[in-house]
Formats: sequence, structure tokens, C-alpha cells
Amino acid sequence: MNRTDKAAPAPVLTTPWSDLALTRHPEDPRDPLRAWDAADAYLLKHLAEQGVDLSGSVVVVGDRWGALGTALAGTGGRAPTVISDSYLGLEATRTNLKRNGLSGPTLLTTQETPPARADVLLVRVPKSLALLEDQLHRLRPAVHAGTVVVGTGMVKEIHTSTLQLFERIIGPTRTSLAEKKARLIFTTPDPSLTPGPNPWPYRYALPDGIGPLAGRTVVNHAGVFCAEHLDIGTRFLLQHLPRATDARRIVDLGCGNGVVGTTAALTHPGAEVLFTDESYQAVASAEATYRENASGEARFRAADGLEGVPDGSVDLVLSNPPFHSHQATTDATAWRMFTQARAALAPGGELWVVGNRHLGYHLKLRRLFGNSELVASDPKFVILKAVKQASRARGRRQ
Repeated sequence: MNRTDKAAPAPVLTTPWSDLALTRHPEDPRDPLRAWDAADAYLLKHLAEQGVDLSGSVVVVGDRWGALGTALAGTGGRAPTVISDSYLGLEATRTNLKRNGLSGPTLLTTQETPPARADVLLVRVPKSLALLEDQLHRLRPAVHAGTVVVGTGMVKEIHTSTLQLFERIIGPTRTSLAEKKARLIFTTPDPSLTPGPNPWPYRYALPDGIGPLAGRTVVNHAGVFCAEHLDIGTRFLLQHLPRATDARRIVDLGCGNGVVGTTAALTHPGAEVLFTDESYQAVASAEATYRENASGEARFRAADGLEGVPDGSVDLVLSNPPFHSHQATTDATAWRMFTQARAALAPGGELWVVGNRHLGYHLKLRRLFGNSELVASDPKFVILKAVKQASRARGRRQ
């Protein structure tokens, strides 16, 4: 990072109560994506204009980068409880609160017990309909007849199925007019509703032809990518994973439901496997899948990839990196994962990656590692291998 980057001010969100300097996490002055969007701003404006009472128990679900939690911490009402599936989102919230001299919100993961009472429930609609379903089920006991329930999202994120979930689990639902391509959801709690049991987590038997896990059970918590079936990219990777290498320290990077790392554990008896993902739902899924099918030494952590893993401490990294951040298409996450893998690998260690052909991962790997080998390909995917060379300096993103 150069002097100009260090001096770059954080973008400012003007709320009805104050101006807030907000960034995503990890902070990167070159990142053109803001820590909020029109849906966040629309919700905050509505709360102020309608004079919603914020003195009671306020619960915010799915705040992406801390914009809602930070803004509500500065209203003078009771500090809100913020619930998020994202490690990066919660870290952004902590940073943004500190940056703006605010404190007080309780920060919870989606795997922790939610508050017993919600007088105001604010829901940032997630990309995953399953995660919304799970969270509404988990929070329904906290909702009472007088609870103010407001959802928010961009128009492209709110579908008929979204509204049906609110209506089926919480009560009658309507939407606002669109404003700057954002929309609000208003739900009136109906205590007499009986929505039935929460269907998550979901378990199913894996298909044949994928190696040691064929026919075995996978466990998916809501919100995990392709939670109801094995995604085709991971399936392709499972069919070509390295077998019985001398790797003793293996990482499933961006582990999702953990099928890749669990397969590696079965083919490498005695190896230590680290499962890491920024999603708490994913990490819980990976641990459940591993416990169902394997034994031995394994660690599970929600984190920013391999941040904190000692340099040169890993023999094999396996990854199916995401190329979206919420609704935005970006290679920033994949680049960060590859850079972290390069640092964590010991000399001679290998990074195996599966990705869509059009993403051009081979160029990134050659730039970082000085090499990239095509292991397998089909019309849609490629599997690439990069080897850590002892003499090559660490690559840098320009």
C-alpha cells in the first residue's frame, strides 16, 4: 500500500442521525465497492421518518458491512443486536464502530442463540433464500404482536418467494415503492401462525463417482453454496483430487460444507486438516460433515481465509474460490485466497484450484507462483495446480 492509499479517507454515509465513515473488511482503498448501498440508506431513512421507537430491543439480521449496526448505535436508543453469517461482515462492523467512536451493539453469529425478544426486527435480505428461511424461523419466538418488522434489499434481491417466506413464518407482508432500485418489506407479526419446523440443517447422500465420499452423508446449514445438492465445480474437483500424497498439513480453503477437506482426510490418514471459511454456516456444515464421515485431527475456523496461519506451515491447499461478494462480481476474494495460500505453503507445497474457465485463474497463479499446471478440464471448469517455489519472491497485486 503506498502513501496515497494510506491517506485515502473512508467513504461517508449520511444517515438521519450522523455522517459515518464506513469501509468493508479487509480494508482496501483501491476497492470501488462501498460498505453500504441504497437498501441500507432506504431503511435508515424510513426508521427516522416514521419515528420508529428504537428504545427497546432492536435486532438487525444480515447487516453486510456494519452500516446498519453502526448507524443504529448512534441513534441514542438501546444498542442493537447484530446477527451475521459473515466473519468479514462482523469484523467490518467492529472496525466501523471504532472508527466512528461508537460502541454498544451485541454482535452474534448465525450459529449463536438469538435474543429472546425483538421489539424491532430489521432484516437485510440475503442472497440465499435458505438463509432467510432459517433466520426467520430462529427469530420467530422473539417476535411479538407489537414487533416492528422491516426488511430491506435491492429490487433484484426481493422476489415473490422472499415475500412468501416473511408471510409464512412471521405474518402478512407487503412492500414499499422502489427508491434508487431498493425496496422495503413490511411484515405484521401474526402470533397465531404455525409455520412448521425449521428444515435446516439439511442432510443428503452424496452421488456416486466422486471418490471416497460417494454415497456418504453431507450436512448443509442454510446459506451454504448449493445447500441442497453437490455443486458441479466441487464435484469435478472431487473426481481429480490428489490421492495419497505425503502432505501432512492440508487446508480446505473456503470449505463450504467440507466435502473437499473430508475427502482429503480420508485419502491422507494421519494428516491434519484445517477447514476455513468466512461463513459461520459453512464452518458448522464442514464440521458436521467431517464428524459424520471421518476421524482424526481437524480444525474448523471462521476467518478471512488463511489469515493468521503461519507462513510455510502448510503442504496442500484445496480451494473452489467464490467470485461474488453478495451481488457484486469480483476477483478480489480469489486473489486474496491465492496470495494467502502462497504465503502459508511450505516450499514444494501445492495449491489446487477449481474454477470456471472464463475466470482466468491460470494467469493469477502464474503471476503469484511462477507456474500453473492444468490438471483437468471440461467445457465449463478447469482444475489448476500451482507449486510453491522456494526461490520465488511473493507476488503482489498491482
